[in-house]
Amino acid sequence: MSTAAIVDYGVGNLFSLTGALRRLGAPTVVTSDADAIRAADAIILPGVGAFGDAAARLRASGLADVLDERIGAGVPLMGICLGMQLLFERSFEYGEHAGLGYLPGSVVPLSEAFARDGIDLKVPHMGWNALDRVRDDVLIADVPEGACVYFVHSYVADARPEHLVAIAGYGIDVPAIVRAGNVCGCQFHPEKSGDVGLSILAAFLDDAKGGRI
Repeated sequence: MSTAAIVDYGVGNLFSLTGALRRLGAPTVVTSDADAIRAADAIILPGVGAFGDAAARLRASGLADVLDERIGAGVPLMGICLGMQLLFERSFEYGEHAGLGYLPGSVVPLSEAFARDGIDLKVPHMGWNALDRVRDDVLIADVPEGACVYFVHSYVADARPEHLVAIAGYGIDVPAIVRAGNVCGCQFHPEKSGDVGLSILAAFLDDAKGGRI
C-alpha cells in the first residue's frame, strides 16, 4: 500500500483521517514539510472551514507550489470536503477566491443552487446520502450502487460532466467524487463513512503506487 502524506496546513480535521488510514494499515505522515510530501506515493488534501483562508494558507506556506510540482510529476492527489473544493478554479464563498485550478469550474453556495430551482432544503447538507455512479472508476470499483457516505457542506462545485465519477441527490445532483487525471476529490468525508469510505481510501492508496490513479 502506498505511503500517504496528509497535508497539514492548519485547516484540516486530521485526527479522523489519520485514524482511518491507520486502520487500513497505510504508512501515513501528517506534514507541512515539503520534502516529506515529495517523498510520498500519494497526497491527501483535507480541509474544513473557509475556502479563502485555506487557499491563502496553502499559498503563504509554499505548499501550493509543492502540490503543483507533485501533480505535474503524476503523483496522485485526493482532496476531501473543502480539500476537494480547493481543487477547482475559484470559490464564491464570502467574495471570490482563487483555488488551485486543477479542475475547471467554480464553488458556489448550495443555497444559491437551491434557489435557482425553487428547492427548500436545509443548508448545510449534513448527513448520509447514497452515491450514484456516473462512470466506472477504480475508486468505486468495490462500492455497491446506492452505498451511503457522510456529507457536511454548505458549498458545492459546478464540476464538468466529464469529471464526475459519482453524484449524490440532495435537491440537486451534488458532485460527490470528481477526477481529472491523477487529481481526484470527495465532497463527502470518506474517513467518517464507515466501510464504504474505507474502501474508497484503500482503493486510492492501493492503486496510487501502481500508477492507475
